[in-house]
Amino acid sequence: MDAFFASVEQMDQPELKGRPVVVGGDPKGRGVVAAASYEARRFGIRSAMPCGEAARRCAGAVFVRPRMDRYREVSQQIRAVFESVTPLVEPLSLDEAYLDVTQNSLDEPLAGRVAIVIKERIREEVGLTASAGVGPNKLIAKIASDLEKPDGLVIIPPAQVLEFISKLPVERLWGVGPATAKRLHEMGLRRAGDIAERSVKDLVSRFGNQGKMLHELSMGIDERSVQSHREPKSRGSETTFEGDVTSEERLTLEVGRLAEDVSRRLGRLGRGGRTVTLKVRYSDFTTITRSRTLRAPTQDGATIARAARELLTSSTEAGDRPIRLMGVNVSSLAQDDAAIQLVLPLEVHPRH
Repeated sequence: MDAFFASVEQMDQPELKGRPVVVGGDPKGRGVVAAASYEARRFGIRSAMPCGEAARRCAGAVFVRPRMDRYREVSQQIRAVFESVTPLVEPLSLDEAYLDVTQNSLDEPLAGRVAIVIKERIREEVGLTASAGVGPNKLIAKIASDLEKPDGLVIIPPAQVLEFISKLPVERLWGVGPATAKRLHEMGLRRAGDIAERSVKDLVSRFGNQGKMLHELSMGIDERSVQSHREPKSRGSETTFEGDVTSEERLTLEVGRLAEDVSRRLGRLGRGGRTVTLKVRYSDFTTITRSRTLRAPTQDGATIARAARELLTSSTEAGDRPIRLMGVNVSSLAQDDAAIQLVLPLEVHPRH
């Protein structure tokens, strides 16, 4: 989807159409940009940018608080369009998904034509524009989908894959983050074609198993299938404070609130987890994570809070160093039928 959150706001509030819309927090506070309309992006406003910086870049920007329930509602409408065409839909987020349309309800042999129909139906039934990338695998389709936004459609036939991908920066390859990109650059490898020219043996000697994957991706080879159901890996909750916090008492209380939120999310999922992770971002934006693994899976808020508080006091500089953001996450989720640690509320009655 194109600038999804901001586009939903412009759809629901027609007076915002054509204006630079920023979905995020108060520009006078500590919030960050969740999404920016294309009008706002012309001023260099991007996701994760502090809202104060966004306001400085564009004095006429309209700031709107996120409405996640509304975005989820619209996302379900879009998902319904996808699933009416193929059952093989793998959501990546509220506004993005992979579709395998090898077999489709339109009986259309050309994936490009399927994409055109889907884009038209989203426009007519939902009222928003989408960009599509069409290719023989996930890697190519994903890259193509980003090339001509908004309202784009880029089709890469199998015969053109190698020519298409060889010219792309290495950062475009799946799994190549800043650290891997830096190592590739140090080797003189800046484009996918540069990697393809290296031997697999050389790449494996430098990157381990990732080296073989990098070589395949650099040639446009991606064997990952579209997975219509993904097992959840974790549940978490985090908050950005309005002002830096040094009070251990307040931080301890906040950990409890976050833990209860995570507990509710695990309860809705019907799963417990063993690994509790505390995330702390200090006032200078340095971010750390600290984890502890429990003996048994749990979804109990008090148990999660206790582990997170121990991490806060033993493994962070809470109380000495100002903190701007904190989060609690539970991972290593148990299978549905696995035992979950439960806490029974017991009442103690004094003897007479």
